[in-house]
Amino acid sequence: MTESAVARSHMIDCQLRVNEMNDERVIEAIRAIPREQFVPKAKRSVAYVDEDLPIGDGRFLMEPMVFARLLDAAEIGPKDLVLDIGCATGYSTAVLAGLADAVVGLETDPELVAMAEKKLANLEIMNTAVVSGALNAGVAKQGPFDVIVIEGAVEVIPDALIKQLKEGGRLLCVKLEDGQGRAHIVTMEDGIASGRDLFDANIQPLPGFEAEKGFVF
Repeated sequence: MTESAVARSHMIDCQLRVNEMNDERVIEAIRAIPREQFVPKAKRSVAYVDEDLPIGDGRFLMEPMVFARLLDAAEIGPKDLVLDIGCATGYSTAVLAGLADAVVGLETDPELVAMAEKKLANLEIMNTAVVSGALNAGVAKQGPFDVIVIEGAVEVIPDALIKQLKEGGRLLCVKLEDGQGRAHIVTMEDGIASGRDLFDANIQPLPGFEAEKGFVF
């Protein structure tokens, strides 16, 4: 077993399983993807630490435990179509590809789009597409989606994204309120979206989802 594979197993045993994360489909999807290949070379030795991992230009890969628990709550089925918002270098899209029928990764940075496409191709992951666009607008022309995952903390969830959920669809994110983060799920039932908090989760924010600032007198 390679050093990276050992580190990945240690992450699963010491970060995921001890934090109420026992969905074997999610665990095996995470085990299958070499996270170290999706971070800068200088960061590969710490690819499996239990915190958000900076990848440059103010962007991060989400903390493994929070990411895994969001996927667990999403209950992604093998026939589901998933939208991965803020996919960065493609790690999250790669993991999601092991759970879903197809995954659309959305990224606003053309360099990250190209990087994600290359890394997914190198791993021969064929049920994904990475597109460029505004993260808070989603990809309506590819939807509607069974699951939408936002790869970072947000102050607001745009209506444009909620409208891209199928009936029975789920949107997973971490919502920020007064500086505190809570994992959050929005479900679409009978055409009505409803949300609820899941667990505490303080991760790095994703640009483009800030609340509008009101006037201060």
